[in-house]
Amino acid sequence: MLLNLPELVAARRVVVVGGKGGVGKTAVSSAVALGEARRGRRVLLVSTDPAHNLGHLWGADVGDAGTTLAPRLDAIEIDPERTTEEHLRQVGERLRRLMPPHLAGEVDRHLSLARDAPGMHEAAILERVAEVVEASLASYDLLVLDTAPSGHTARLMALPETLTTWTDGLLRREERARRLGEAERGVSGRATARDRQGRTLADDPAAGVLGAPAGPVETEQGDRNAEIRDVLLRRRARFALLRSVFTDPAATAFVVVLAAERLPVLETVELAEQLRRAGVHLGGLVVNKRSPADGGPLLAARRAHEDQYLRTLDDALPRAPRVEAPLLPDDLVGAAALQRFGEVLGFGRTDVR
Repeated sequence: MLLNLPELVAARRVVVVGGKGGVGKTAVSSAVALGEARRGRRVLLVSTDPAHNLGHLWGADVGDAGTTLAPRLDAIEIDPERTTEEHLRQVGERLRRLMPPHLAGEVDRHLSLARDAPGMHEAAILERVAEVVEASLASYDLLVLDTAPSGHTARLMALPETLTTWTDGLLRREERARRLGEAERGVSGRATARDRQGRTLADDPAAGVLGAPAGPVETEQGDRNAEIRDVLLRRRARFALLRSVFTDPAATAFVVVLAAERLPVLETVELAEQLRRAGVHLGGLVVNKRSPADGGPLLAARRAHEDQYLRTLDDALPRAPRVEAPLLPDDLVGAAALQRFGEVLGFGRTDVR
């Protein structure tokens, strides 16, 4: 089934580009972003790949702060290390504010251990991606996510549901703790009222209803609990929004880039299954760097092998539309080369003035 990539992209607010390393994800992401910007949409191109290929491809200094690459096209390279450090810094500030002062040392120890904990970088990057998605939906017509190799991308797509569920669990615990605390204060208040008045509850039933006024420690703990709950609610809302965007095929198109070779084909099939389990719809495939059939015996033989691998792909993903991009003679560097590549992918030549 033939993929009309411009038509797929034009109807979406988010395009996620994934696939095995080295197959041309950044080139496809950039060509899509530039093609849509030339058609008049305000586009944000974001790379989550720690290899930082985006700046090299455009011949520009992109970085975590972002830059403008072309008219109506801005770009950001998310730095995993910087993102993780900033995430831990914010968590540390919040914990020190919420925890009693004598536990400050424990907070520092916990954050030191968490820095290298499995999944910490992914969680921090997801927080940043969630922020970017939320902001881009308000400020841009299209967000194009250029992701890291397949394994990282699959985890990134699954994390919103995982962290939403985890946050829901924390909220339920916080609610139970709050109710237990209120019950405990109610019992303590009745006892205090009875002792203070020198009478039993039978003597004055109103004492058990009114209880004792909350002291400064109780008020401080209540404020602390309210802030914790507010943080958790904001976090859940952010992840819930991200999950709803990623799993809505009308809003998001996931495009897998691959080469017509054995390992990229097998990895694409596996990635498609991981996306299905995460509830993410596969929008289409871009088979990149296809060998020409009329380029001599060597390339013709290679083309025949590629055809075999693509038949395997068709058997495994029979309903996945795809577009094929030929092997090009030159490196893809700079806006002019990316514009030509976009034309190969179907994006028109006419620029919007």
